[in-house]
Amino acid sequence: MNNNLFNKICNYCELGLPVGKPKRISGGYMHKMYRIQTSNGDYAVKLLNPVIMQRKDVMKNYALAESLEAKCQLSDIPVVPALEFNGKKMQCIDNQHFYVFDWINGKSLNQKKIKREHCETIGKILAQIHKLECSEEYIEKNDVVIDWDFYIAKAKDICPKVSKVLSVNKELLYKSMEKGNLAYKEIPKIVCVSNGDMDSKNVLWIDDKPQIIDLECLNYGNPFTELFQLSLCWCGYEHCKINYDLLGAFIKSYIKEYGSFNADWEDLYYSNIGRLEWLEYNVKRALLIECQDKAEQKLGINQVKETMKHIIYYENEKDTLLSFLKSIV
Repeated sequence: MNNNLFNKICNYCELGLPVGKPKRISGGYMHKMYRIQTSNGDYAVKLLNPVIMQRKDVMKNYALAESLEAKCQLSDIPVVPALEFNGKKMQCIDNQHFYVFDWINGKSLNQKKIKREHCETIGKILAQIHKLECSEEYIEKNDVVIDWDFYIAKAKDICPKVSKVLSVNKELLYKSMEKGNLAYKEIPKIVCVSNGDMDSKNVLWIDDKPQIIDLECLNYGNPFTELFQLSLCWCGYEHCKINYDLLGAFIKSYIKEYGSFNADWEDLYYSNIGRLEWLEYNVKRALLIECQDKAEQKLGINQVKETMKHIIYYENEKDTLLSFLKSIV
């Protein structure tokens, strides 16, 4: 990374004189985060992916996220907000959009360190976020329509390994997409504030107290689909090993705070097809369709493999998962 950019950031945002070189922080799959130390203190700088910033309505979505971030702050939700400079949070220098945050000396939890009490805490906070605004409405959601045959054919020359992974699992991908689109229409028509990305890597813990970071995905969505998806993330789904004790703790804590639950678990199971969209995004990166450089292409290829493992595991775990969910609610 060009240190000149960080020097300009420090100067423009009046962060003080840089001390040492910026340090890349691991974790994000789309954007890049750095820690910079200056004469005034420590900061985190998030460089937004230029490819993402070219998407339609991206600035509108970030503006909404910033307004909901402020609402979380006012309601004492433990979030880490972006800093403001010259009356705005998102900044841009040399065509690079970025956010600046105060550095937080907390740690995210890997799956082995997640306990019942962590799931209970996050389940409760998720319910509190959903209760900030909630109404009986329906968010029009376009069907997920992905032409897997197109990607299989295109990948044959560019990335044969990706082509093979998709080809072997093509039937499952199309079946999941079809059932997911139908199931979403059966979900209770409720709209609330939605975090969108509060998995364990985006929660830092300080003395057992959480601080929620990476709030750019704040938006409006359905509370029950987010409850289901996020509870899976916290109980080990992404490691293809669901801890049902953690899953139960998360869901029960959420419902105790939220107050009601009237969704069908089978509809929620099938409607959980965000992984298909994540898979497509990474296929595009692997095929250099939405990609900055070779490093991002490699990341895309790795994520295709990992995401496909999750999709297969999810299908194989269906009966056990649904049986457990129906037994606790």
